[in-house]
Amino acid sequence: MLAEVTGGNDAGYYSHVRDEIAQLLPERLERVLEIGCGRGDTLEWVRNLGRTRTTYGIELFSDSADAARAKVDCVICGDFEVIGLPEDFAGFDLILCLDVLEHFVDPWKAVRRIGELLAPGGSIITSIPNVRHFRVVLPLLLQGRWQYENSGILDRTHLRFFTRQTAIELMSSSGLILDSVSSTGLERGRKTRYLNWATLGLFKPLFEYQYLIKVTNPGKRIGSP
Repeated sequence: MLAEVTGGNDAGYYSHVRDEIAQLLPERLERVLEIGCGRGDTLEWVRNLGRTRTTYGIELFSDSADAARAKVDCVICGDFEVIGLPEDFAGFDLILCLDVLEHFVDPWKAVRRIGELLAPGGSIITSIPNVRHFRVVLPLLLQGRWQYENSGILDRTHLRFFTRQTAIELMSSSGLILDSVSSTGLERGRKTRYLNWATLGLFKPLFEYQYLIKVTNPGKRIGSP
């Protein structure tokens, strides 16, 4: 889900459930925070799976934050890069940061701050668009065109761009341990899946739309020996 982020009025975008992260979710979580929680539907979905007891959200746009408060235990409205946080915004078992980091002025500093909010052994799950995707690379190579759009990888509000390697480097910074990397864009039934197969996987980075990355705070889990 990559769309224009110019306000909170696009209900379809802000109510989208990010169920592609299901395989990355730990079995049981006490406290989950989502940065850029939109209208709270992904956090509500995680709770309905029985994976968490308490949910928290941070949302930039006030109308989306207001909608999220009906589904999320605690929602703060503001810009994560500059907003002050209450003392109890810490010790999270999981922090979701989905299609958010590319909008930040300094995502490296943001990742450091996010890491500080994790409990020992807690994890961050993020999704980051792939700037090597063929819809970006081919127009650039063949036509010299880098055209910003209302949605997608070249969303006008994206301030930073990442490849697989630089996305991993971003998320592995500040001492966080890389757990897993997967991608979207090659799901069963997609034409890109068959193109990747037909080219023997040689051009796989061109077909990967975004990366799902999970990193973990290397500290011991609460209650571990």
